[in-house]
Parts: sequence; C-alpha cells; structure tokens
Amino acid sequence: MSQSGEKGKFTEAAGYVGFANLPNQVHRKSVKKGFEFTLMVVGESGLGKSTLINSLFLTDLYPERYIPGAAEKIERTVQIEASTVEIEERGVKLRLTVVDTPGYGDAINSQDCFKTIIQYIDNQFERYLHDESGLNRRHIVDNRVHCCFYFISPFGHGLKPLDVEFMKAIHSKVNIVPVIAKADTLTLKERDRLKRRILDEISEHGIRIYQLPDADSDEDEEFKEQTRVLKASIPFAVIGSNQLIEVKGKKIRGRLYPWGVVEVENPEHNDFLKLRTMLVTHMQDLQEVTQDLHYENFRSERLKRAGRAVEEEGMDKDQILLEKEAELRRMQQMIAQMQAQMKMKPGDD
Repeated sequence: MSQSGEKGKFTEAAGYVGFANLPNQVHRKSVKKGFEFTLMVVGESGLGKSTLINSLFLTDLYPERYIPGAAEKIERTVQIEASTVEIEERGVKLRLTVVDTPGYGDAINSQDCFKTIIQYIDNQFERYLHDESGLNRRHIVDNRVHCCFYFISPFGHGLKPLDVEFMKAIHSKVNIVPVIAKADTLTLKERDRLKRRILDEISEHGIRIYQLPDADSDEDEEFKEQTRVLKASIPFAVIGSNQLIEVKGKKIRGRLYPWGVVEVENPEHNDFLKLRTMLVTHMQDLQEVTQDLHYENFRSERLKRAGRAVEEEGMDKDQILLEKEAELRRMQQMIAQMQAQMKMKPGDD
C-alpha cells in the first residue's frame, strides 16, 4: 500500500523536472543567511547626513554625536566611523554597515581630505581579496563599500571644486549616488535648476555616478514607470527628520515651520521616498556592480602590480647573475695574463 502511494507521488511529476523551484530554494537560502550591505555617507558637516540615515532605516545609529567647535575643525582630519546594525523586517535580516566620514571638508586646507576615505575603500577590497584567497572561504564577511551617498550643499550654485575632485577620485571604486541635502531650503524652481546644473557639471567633468539599470521588457508597467521616475529624480533632493508631528490627526515625520509642515515621506515635498525606493529595489544591483566592476578592477590592478613586482625581482636577479658572470670573466682574464707573464720570465733570462 505504501509502495503504491509512493509510486503515485513520483509519477505525478511526469514531464516536470522540478528546476523551476530553484529560485525558491535560492530565496529560502538567502533569507536564512541574511544580507550584508555597506553604505558610505560623505559630505560637509551640517548637511543632515546622520538625520537622513536614521530616517531611512528607522534606527538611531548616532545616539550621542559630538559636534566639534570651529577652532577644533581648523586642523581637523577626516575620520572613519563604521556603525553596524542588524535590521530584521518580515523575517528578512539585513546586516547594515554605515560608514560616516566626520571632518570631511571642515579643515581650512581640504586638498587631501579624501585620501583617508580612498584608503578605507581600498582596505576593504584588500581584506576581501585576502579572505577570498585564503583556505576558509565559506564565511567571508563582505565589508566592501557598495554605495556612497555624496551630499551636496543646497546653498551654492552647483558643485564645489572639492565635490568634483572627490567624486573623480572615487568614481572608479564605488557606486556614487549624489544627494542634495536640506531640500526644504529650495523652492521647486530652484531645486529643478540646481539638479540640472549638477547633472551638467557631472557630465562636463566626466564623473561616473551610479546608473540605474533599465527595466526589462517583461517587467510590469508599474515597475517600468517607477524606474523612469527614479532615473529622472537624480540627484535626489531630500529632507531628513526623526521628529514626529501630528497633522490632521495623523503622526508623521517632518519639520515644523511657522508657515507649515514639510513631510519627509511626502513625494511632493522631497525625494526621500524615491531615494529609499532606489536603495531597497536596487540593493542587489549595487552589490553586483561592486563585485563585477569596482572589485574586479581593483583585483586585476592588484594582480598586475604583483606580477610587475615579481618580474622586476626576476630582472634584478638576472642582472646580478650577468654582473657576476662578467666579474668572473675579468678574473679569468687576469689569471690568464699572470700565467702568461710567469711563462715569459725564464725565457727573458
């Protein structure tokens, strides 16, 4: 009885191999393992970076932040502060690391302020390459920087020289997402004008920012429209706030002004929701671009340097051998001359 039942259970799958279930297996495995993502935030002090990050992930990554005075900032160097938090939502775990860069652009001479940041990005690539080349590759922790939110001041007329130089220095190492901070200081016309100006300057200086992938032809129309809107919104003009304000009987996160309330999650007020949607829906793509483009570029360059070092070392050894052989020939010639002179002496007598 049990045999016939077992037989029936397998014959039901006739003409069906079952590999269509593979995506579900991958999904279950990924959910069980959890996800890792590293986000770097860079920009001058006072642009609301910490507030925006807390608003994005509904967490308090910076409970007791010390703000230095103007005198301390004069000679201040850029620091790297990495904070990791485990976020769980509907059974899906995300290990989020936020890398902050306090001191960026604060000093009088900011010429070399981004060297520390570049070194940090390279160090994470180096660590991953080392772990990948090691014996135990099963539990590699991925601390590579997958995305960089670069905060641009709303008070200027576009990009500053520091903005241009920094983005040019890192665009081959990390996915840059430009963000206009404190967008509530701009009117809608000023905001649109600033966005166009920033995009023109990015193109003019040959800066490569993160390009959202096009929606596949088989995607639904809603997703295609979402992708189109997100692409048109770059650079994202955002507002951050952790303050809850009651408006028409509802509690919302926003900023209270004498003339009214700016709502953080209102798409008509700013691009906060669009930025969050971009980050969540394209998190996998940001990781893939990091792996397939930025990390592979670093890895190939690293291997080239190692190859050149070995080659130079080999050339040095060859040079030493040639010099030793030349020295040996000179010694042999000297000995031959001495022997010839000794043979000639008895004949002279």
